[in-house]
Amino acid sequence: MVSLTFVLGFRRAPVAPAAHRRPQPLDDDQANDLFDAALGSGVNVVDTANVYGGGRSEEMVGRLIARRRDRLLVATKFSVATDETAPNSSGTSRHNVITACEASLRRLQTDHIDIYYVHRPFTQIAIDETLRALDDLVRSGKIRYIGLSGSAGWQIVDALWCASDLKLNRPAVEQVAYHLLDRRCERDLVPAALTYGTALTVWSPLAGGLLTGKYLHGAANGTGRLSPDNEWGAKHFSPQATAAVARLADVADQMGVSLTALSLAWTLQRSGVASLVLGPRTPAQLTAQLAALDVELDETMLDEIDRIVPPGSGTVPYYLDDSFADFRPHPYRW
Repeated sequence: MVSLTFVLGFRRAPVAPAAHRRPQPLDDDQANDLFDAALGSGVNVVDTANVYGGGRSEEMVGRLIARRRDRLLVATKFSVATDETAPNSSGTSRHNVITACEASLRRLQTDHIDIYYVHRPFTQIAIDETLRALDDLVRSGKIRYIGLSGSAGWQIVDALWCASDLKLNRPAVEQVAYHLLDRRCERDLVPAALTYGTALTVWSPLAGGLLTGKYLHGAANGTGRLSPDNEWGAKHFSPQATAAVARLADVADQMGVSLTALSLAWTLQRSGVASLVLGPRTPAQLTAQLAALDVELDETMLDEIDRIVPPGSGTVPYYLDDSFADFRPHPYRW
């Protein structure tokens, strides 16, 4: 399955200079047209989070899914602060697990969430407290499956071990940043997920748009999601990344496909990957992204890609420090 999100305009990002401002969020009519096009193409999962646009993304998704809820899996996330002035609006405590879920259900106008992700690990809270609260939500019917996001491989195993030890519903999926410019999860997280049967769904499979090729040849100075002038964009624009993208674009040309389709096809065909979270803003972009389903990568092409971006490498590393993902030891209360 392929998971769709069209809420990029709502995502939290540093404010950039006017020349680099990101496009405005989709209005309801635009979102509805895009949503219809996605469903018509076979997409059956929609992904959002309570922090996107301060809840506006969930509200929009709620309006869009109202008349076709039974056809869709709906995923949302919690744990990142939704209000910087309210300490209890973030984290993985029992309080926030339950409070955030109830608020998301109201915004989504649904009686259950199919996949409820811990958006980022927060190791100040013992993992068993978080999993007990999530298990209660599963047993009450408010969520169907538990998901993790931004985890290290050992954190997946930690959560699975705790769930097994306490006879709780176990996390079924990890949402991970995984693309041709950041393959570091192949060192540890992917083997852990494959070993223990945890599905992988991938966010930012196009590296924020870098793997579309649109930022080659100086185009990075235009408008778009990324800007070299903000912190998020600075993670992406480097001589190494530019060189890798240019070489990958040559491979795509040799195959007669777009760089977008090549990049998405490569990630979708990785071991353990169950779905990709796409971020089209127009039906044309959606069509370009879904073209990845028709791309076949043979061993020769895969070997060439590995020479450009070696397994386990990270040209555009997403998880740089504890401000983005918390990899400190996780306490477990016996």
